[in-house]
Amino acid sequence: MANEDLGKTLRRLRRLASLTQEELAERSAVSVDVIRQLEQGRKHSARLPTLHALANGLGVELTTLLGDPPAVSSTGENDGPRFVAVRRAIMPALWGPAPEPPGPDFSMNSLREQIADGWTQYHSAEFDTVMKALPDLISDARSATASGSDDDERRAGFAALGKALQLAGHVAVRMGKTDLALISLERAIDAAGQSSDPLLLPMILNSTAWTYQRQGRLEDALGIALRAADDMANAGHTGTADGLKVWGALTMSAATSAARSGDYERAAAMMETAEKEAARVSKLPDGGDTRMVSVFSPSSVRIERVRLAVQYGHPQDALALAKGMRLSKDTPPSWRTWLLLDVARAHTDTGDAAGAVKTLESLRRVAPTWMQHHTLAVAIVRDLWALPHHPPGLRPLAEFLGVCE
Repeated sequence: MANEDLGKTLRRLRRLASLTQEELAERSAVSVDVIRQLEQGRKHSARLPTLHALANGLGVELTTLLGDPPAVSSTGENDGPRFVAVRRAIMPALWGPAPEPPGPDFSMNSLREQIADGWTQYHSAEFDTVMKALPDLISDARSATASGSDDDERRAGFAALGKALQLAGHVAVRMGKTDLALISLERAIDAAGQSSDPLLLPMILNSTAWTYQRQGRLEDALGIALRAADDMANAGHTGTADGLKVWGALTMSAATSAARSGDYERAAAMMETAEKEAARVSKLPDGGDTRMVSVFSPSSVRIERVRLAVQYGHPQDALALAKGMRLSKDTPPSWRTWLLLDVARAHTDTGDAAGAVKTLESLRRVAPTWMQHHTLAVAIVRDLWALPHHPPGLRPLAEFLGVCE
């Protein structure tokens, strides 16, 4: 469970920065009253623009302010032996031996399948399982890049290495290690340049934009996503389902960065364009294994539109967008859990405590461990628990998250 609530974290970071509440308010352009309410526990959550502003004022990453991310293991460790092994796989010893070619039992198809399984597990929030497999996946992919004189095999090995390092970058972000994530993604970009997959580089750039978002580098995130999307369109790579998915994911990423920079209208326009384009995915030639391609479908775009609406002060719009939504079969479990959390937040913001509790009960059934470790889920329940009248079902949720202790 999250180790500290938002108010305690804010107060601790403010004192470490030797700032008064008034000085932090001036630096972040956030009302001193909001800062006081958060630190005194009278307010347990805030919208992302406010959190970004506070993080910038404190000079820390957003993940530092939010506390433990959802990927922290059940032991509460985010630097345990498994993650140390992942770090060593991403950054092997300097001046170490060059990778050796794979043995006779090596199968590129098997390696691709294992990496694809890793992405499925990641989207299912099975982070411990992914971390256990990653070191071997990266090592095997590095070996494949040293394949004899077969250029096709070598390029396929670099493609596998790029995808494995991209996955490692995502896991590092979920563990709150964004600097390590960028190192992994930088090496993935280098591998992509030596592969023959034209979609791999823009997919990794999308992951890079997401990592910049987590660091509060919103202009960098917006710029890299827009450039990569434009490059794809100019190169004619949006004529297949896989290519359109990658373009769409980049466009959604750009929209998120725009919204977090305060330009909600621009973000909404980009998301509407993405949703229209997403309808074309099912009509285009399919590339095969969708587990290795960016998530982009009418369902994923609508989920992201709900997220932006609720995070940027439009809860009624969020509920209207979510009403009657039917998710496609290829919607990853992690996206479903985010949708439930956002809908619960929207109900809370509109004063519908009963609706929020009903949604949180669904979230608990779908992803109980994820819910326990997510700071925002805990904050929503705290806000509901602070109400003078508790709706039915709230107490079991509060006890589950340790809010009413």
